[in-house]
Amino acid sequence: MLRTIDLRGSALDRATISARLPRAATDPGTAQAAVLPLIEDVRTRGEAALLEQAERYDGGRPPALRVPADEIRAAVDALESRVRTALELAVERVGAASRAQLPQPAETRLGAGAVVTQRWQPVRRVGLYVPGGKAVYPSSVVMNTVPAQVAGVRGIAIASPGQRAFGGRVHPVILGAAGLLGVDEVYAMGGAGAIGAFAHGVPAVGLEPVDVVTGPGNVFVAAAKRALAGRIGIDAEAGPTEILVVADATADAGLVAADLVSQAEHDEMAAAVLVTDSAELAAAVAARVEELAGRTHHARRVREALRGEQSAVVLVDDLAAAVAVSNAYAPEHLEVQTADPAALVPRLTEAGAVFVGPSTPVSLGDYLAGSNHVLPTGGTARFSAGLSVRPFLRQQQVVEYDRDALAEARPHVRALADAEDLPAHGDAIDARFA
Repeated sequence: MLRTIDLRGSALDRATISARLPRAATDPGTAQAAVLPLIEDVRTRGEAALLEQAERYDGGRPPALRVPADEIRAAVDALESRVRTALELAVERVGAASRAQLPQPAETRLGAGAVVTQRWQPVRRVGLYVPGGKAVYPSSVVMNTVPAQVAGVRGIAIASPGQRAFGGRVHPVILGAAGLLGVDEVYAMGGAGAIGAFAHGVPAVGLEPVDVVTGPGNVFVAAAKRALAGRIGIDAEAGPTEILVVADATADAGLVAADLVSQAEHDEMAAAVLVTDSAELAAAVAARVEELAGRTHHARRVREALRGEQSAVVLVDDLAAAVAVSNAYAPEHLEVQTADPAALVPRLTEAGAVFVGPSTPVSLGDYLAGSNHVLPTGGTARFSAGLSVRPFLRQQQVVEYDRDALAEARPHVRALADAEDLPAHGDAIDARFA
C-alpha cells in the first residue's frame, strides 16, 4: 500500500531530496483558481452566497447562518460528561502552555531621556475556523479559542460547516465546546466562503469583518487564507494533515504503523511518511499498515490516503540522512522513534511540532498534550509556526525622547536625511530648536 522511495546512496543536498519527496498533487497554490470565485461571490452577495455554498459543498442549507444563542447553551448542557471533562482538561492544558507564550513588555534606554518601549496589544477581532467535513473537531475549538482569549482578544467569532446529519446545523459538540469557552458568536459556514466572510463581513447576519483568521482546514481553506493574507492576518496554511516518522531498527513497527494510520483517517489527502535507515523496519511497518488500514473504522479513507502520492516509506543510509530528509520535508507533525532520540531532536529543526519517543504519539498532541494542534503544512513549517498567542497580538514600539536626547540625535538625523535627499526630515528636527 505504501510506496517506497529509496534515497540510499543519493546526494543529501536539499534540492535533490525535495525533488523526490512525496507531496500531494493539489496544494494551496493549485487550488487558488477554485477559491477566488467563491470568495468574490461572498464579498458581493453575502448571505445568499454562503447559503448556496453550504448547500453545494457542506451539509446542506442551514436554517440560519448565525447559530442562536439558546442553541449554543443547549449544546453545552447536552455535552456527554466524559467529553465535557476531556474538553475542560484540554482547555486547562492549552491555557497553561499559551500563558507561557505571552511576551513581556521591555524598555530600552538608549541614553538619558531616550526610551523605546516594546509592548503587545491584542487584535480587536478574530475569526476562528473549525473544520467539520469528514470529522468533527471540538478540539479545534479549544486550540483556536484558548490562545486568543489568553492574548486578550475581545471579539471572537467561530465558523464551522453545517452537518447533513443535523439538518445543515453546526455539530452540537462543536457548539458545546464553543459555549463552554464563552463564545456565543458561531456561524454555520465552511470552506473558502467562510474565510471570505470573515475577511469581508456579512452585514445581513451581523458578521463584522475580523482582523485575523486562524484554524485548520482542507486545501481550499488554506488556499483562501493565502488569497486573503494582507487583508486579514493569518496563522499559517494549516491544510491536510501530515505525519513524518523518523525511526530506526529499534522502533516498534506496530506503533509506527498505528500512528501513520491515525493521521491518514483525517482525509484522503492526508500525508503519512516513514523515514528510516532500516529496510527490515520499513517492511514490517508496511505490512502492519496494510493490516491496520483494512480493519480501521475509516478504512476506505485511510487506504486512499496511504496509497496517494503524498504518502511513502523513505529509505535512507543512516540517521544523519533521515534528519536531512525530514528538514527538507518540514512536516506538520514529526515523530522521533529511535534508540537515542535526544541525539536527533536538536538537529530536527524544520517541523510544526516534534513528538519524542514511543509514548508521545501525534494523537496525544491532537487533544491533550498541551501543545497546539493547529500547525503549518505543505512544507511551510520552514518559515511558519504552530498556533500560539502570537497571531493574536501586535507588537508596538512606544518612543519617547526629551529635548536633550533629541538634540544629541539631531546632527545624525540631519546627515542621514540629507544623504537620502529627504531634507524635510532634518528640517522637522531643526524646527524644534529654532
